Amino acid sequence: METEWVAQGQARAGWMWGLSVCLPVGLAAVLEAGAADAPSRWEKDIQAFEASDRTNAPPSNAILFVGSSSIRLWKTLDGDFPEWPVINRGFGGSQVADSVAFVDRIVTPYRPRQIVLYAGDNDLAAERTPEQIEADFKTFVRRVHERLPRCWITFIAIKPSPARQALIEKARAANERVREATRAHPRLSFVDIFTPMLGADGQPRPELFMADKLHLNAEGYRLWTQLTRPYLK
Repeated sequence: METEWVAQGQARAGWMWGLSVCLPVGLAAVLEAGAADAPSRWEKDIQAFEASDRTNAPPSNAILFVGSSSIRLWKTLDGDFPEWPVINRGFGGSQVADSVAFVDRIVTPYRPRQIVLYAGDNDLAAERTPEQIEADFKTFVRRVHERLPRCWITFIAIKPSPARQALIEKARAANERVREATRAHPRLSFVDIFTPMLGADGQPRPELFMADKLHLNAEGYRLWTQLTRPYLK
């Protein structure tokens, strides 16, 4: 029954995962090609993950956390989620499209039960649009589900930060686009960390950040842990 239900959900949401539906054909092809070209600047990071896997076999049926530096610096994952085996494959500075590009090296080899993706922060800083972030997320989902159709995928909302305060409205717009995309698919979910990270004045809460005002401190990760836990499978 579950397989049938998932198939029906995928059929209902099938329109979402074709970039050509959302974008002009030429632009969709460019975005798809760009995502497929693994950026060479991350090669050392990816090779380091592969070397670590050869030395220490990663857990099976795990929850895979992947994305940018907010994932890479989440050093307390094992202790924060002791109920589940977890794998951290964050590589700092990366964008959503970078996780797409390396799907076959840092995602599918682990055959995870669930993927928790955080990215988009650096995309906006590089002047990518909310529409492009949405398109890249859909590409990520499609590529994962082509290989692992039963895998759950959870997107952690793009965070607001004092260092990138000028990008808050774009982050809000990108989050709404991704949130809407997750609603149409039974194996997708969205964690809203954006709203709880804002104070009563509507500005990012400084007590959640390191001195650089960009990366999370221990209190910030405690909040993320609390908000993410209900979505883990």
